[in-house]
Order: sequence, then structure tokens, then C-alpha cells
Amino acid sequence: MRLGFSTNSIADVDPLVAVPQLRDLGYASLAITLDHHTIDPFAADVAARVARWRRALEAAGLGCVVETGARHLLDPAVKHEPTLVTADASARARRIDFSRRAIDVAAALGAPCVSLWSGIGRDRAPVETCCDRVAEGLATIVDHATVRGVTVALEPEPGMVIDTLARAAAIVDRLGRPERLRLTVDVGHLECMGERPYADHLVPWRGLIANVHVDDMRACRHEHLPLGSGEVDLAAAVAALAAAGYDGPLHVELPRQSHRWLETARDSAMILAPLLAGASAA
Repeated sequence: MRLGFSTNSIADVDPLVAVPQLRDLGYASLAITLDHHTIDPFAADVAARVARWRRALEAAGLGCVVETGARHLLDPAVKHEPTLVTADASARARRIDFSRRAIDVAAALGAPCVSLWSGIGRDRAPVETCCDRVAEGLATIVDHATVRGVTVALEPEPGMVIDTLARAAAIVDRLGRPERLRLTVDVGHLECMGERPYADHLVPWRGLIANVHVDDMRACRHEHLPLGSGEVDLAAAVAALAAAGYDGPLHVELPRQSHRWLETARDSAMILAPLLAGASAA
């Protein structure tokens, strides 16, 4: 495993400027949230943006994954909308189109995976109906990812229809466990949703975890906190990921600390690097 950082945790500077600074702190991967100020897949100059990012990452020796959690890229008024569970089928189609574009960007960057989540059921439809919508949309997205050679990594998100590893497993099983559908794990979400001990919930996903987010959090409270300020047992989380066979990057995701991103990156590296070294030596 190795250190990673998220562009959604960088503010007040061009994220491209941050790339060499993160490398100097020991980071080896960047989780790029597609957005107006990074790579907008709807922009007329998207190919040029992708090329700039690819050059910057290659110069710094960093890998990357693609994230799709921009707050207002698709709707300037409503955070994260539309999603795979939005009641309007045409709106869901916009999310699917965005996901397909994200997969195309990932392929152009050489990123192995695109991370996404289900969405909030805002129309009070039954859970079964919401899961039907998610499964239908994911099937189309995974088909496109398969053609492009990119993995889709579903993230359970507190407050959304797919909020736990168990519900993620139900969707993955429903779709027949396609080769290109895997999991994004957020260690803070495990704590928030009471998925403890971590190893009990992660080891069954051995070989199926494609992406990891790292933050601290408290039980039953979905708030990303600086590492060491919540209730997450980071050592246990790293050990559980190792036991589940994960050997990819751990992307620090602290968007509410984005105004102090460099300090956050430095502090997080100091906490995580010894844990990752210990996991490698075990």
C-alpha cells in the first residue's frame, strides 16, 4: 500500500501545482475528482485538460484514480444531483452519461478505476425501487467500463441508498459479480456505520477492493475529520486492508480541510507512512 491524496481536499491553488509538492511529501497517487477546476468531462477542451494532467502526473511519478463526487458539476443548485437513484429517468441518464465520460477520462489518463456511489433516495421511493435504479444504471456503466478496460469501484456512502458493505455486496451479487465492478472503501465510513471489527467486514472482499479513502470519523456521524481526531483505529484499518489483500493507494480525503491542504497532507503522511511501512513488513 502507498500514500494517496484527493483533489477534493485541495483548495485555493491550482491542483496541478500541488502535484510535485505531494510527491515530495511521499505521496504516490492522486484521486482526481472530475470538476470545473480539474478535468471537466463536458468541457470543449477536455482532451487538452487530460493531457496536462497526464504530463504532470508522469513528471511527478504519481498514479491516479478518477472520482465522480463533485458537488455541483451536474447541477449548480442541488449537491450531487442527479444520481443513479433520482426518480426522473432522463436525469438518471445524465448521471450515467457522466459516469461513461469519467471512464473515458480514466482510460486516457491510464487510471485503473473510476469511483462512484449510488445517491440519496430523495423521492421516498421504497428501497427496492431505489436499488432497481442503481442496478440498472450500474449495469450500463460497467458495460462501458469493460469495453474501455477500466474498473468501476462502488463506494458505500452514509445517507445514500448503498450505505454499507452489505448493501454493496447485494448489488454486486445482483449484477453477477462482473469482473469490472469492485469496491471503494472509506475507512471513516466503516466507523460511522458501525462496521467493526474492520477485518470482519473487509476480508470477505479479498481481491475485490479497487480504491481506498482515508479520513477519521466518529460513530454515527458522517463528518470527515483530520487523522487522529476521531474514533477510527487507523492501525486496525490498515491491517484489515492488508488482510483483505489490498495493495493499492490510500487516498486521504478531507475536503473540509482543503483550505489547509498542504498542512493536512504533511500531517496525514506522518501518521500513515509508518502504518503502511509496518503493513509491508508484516
